[in-house]
Amino acid sequence: MFANRKLTAIGFLAPAIVIYGALIIYPLIRGAYLSLTDSRGGPVANFIGLQNFAEALTDPLVLGAFKNTIIYAVVVVVFQTVLGVALARAIFSRPRWRRPLSIVMLLPTLVAPVLAGFIFSYIYAPDGLLNRTLDEVGLGGLKHIWLGDPSTALMSVAAVNVWMFAGYSAVIFLAGYLSMPGDLIDAAQMDGAVGWKRFALIEWPLLAPSLTVNTTLSLIGSLRVFEFPLVLTNGGPANSTQTLSLVIFQKVFSGGNQFAYAVSISILLLLTVVIITTSINRALQLRERRMS
Repeated sequence: MFANRKLTAIGFLAPAIVIYGALIIYPLIRGAYLSLTDSRGGPVANFIGLQNFAEALTDPLVLGAFKNTIIYAVVVVVFQTVLGVALARAIFSRPRWRRPLSIVMLLPTLVAPVLAGFIFSYIYAPDGLLNRTLDEVGLGGLKHIWLGDPSTALMSVAAVNVWMFAGYSAVIFLAGYLSMPGDLIDAAQMDGAVGWKRFALIEWPLLAPSLTVNTTLSLIGSLRVFEFPLVLTNGGPANSTQTLSLVIFQKVFSGGNQFAYAVSISILLLLTVVIITTSINRALQLRERRMS
């Protein structure tokens, strides 16, 4: 009986294991091997050891892209979290409007990132919607070439990411609000814990699981960002919006034809994502345990 159940389980799992191995495990192993060669995508590939990794770790373009990627991720996670919590709190305080407002919050996530990039490229244009609006409200002095200035380009690209996924974060935090014990909230209110005091002492600690989920998802997405800088700036101006994913793309497809070198950078990106997200996730889980 036990043997039959075991064979049945293996039979159900086998197709998934084969597909996972073919689409995930084999490409990872093959990529790891190619990163140790001088392959340019053709049949000839000479083994060169860790030379690609050594070059990547001293390449000013890669180091600059790494710095931009970290800054971008920090800005996106912080602002997305702050806006998400604020929107979730506002929606939670209006029970009759929770469902329609939740749907509205998710609408930006339905827009393809490439399309969102094209839309905001017109908004950020020198004569685009943003600058025209500043003119019309009497703030013409704040007009700027948002994507053409290295000091504002990266933050402008990050703002698109925040706009697109802040509503998604809000829905995650709203789920946290809805799971809060109602009697605890009522008791806190009766004891005088209202407004900011209630948020800091009651709501924020209870939102710990939602914070863990939101931060992990936001980190993974922002560290791997590709479409927004590609469409909005293509890494410019002066490489101020280069990210690791964009550098990988350019090394392979934009005339570089440095296939193995791009694979080595992608492995470094994978390690960066795994190390950072795992570390932050563990820290947040420890916070959850302290809060519970």
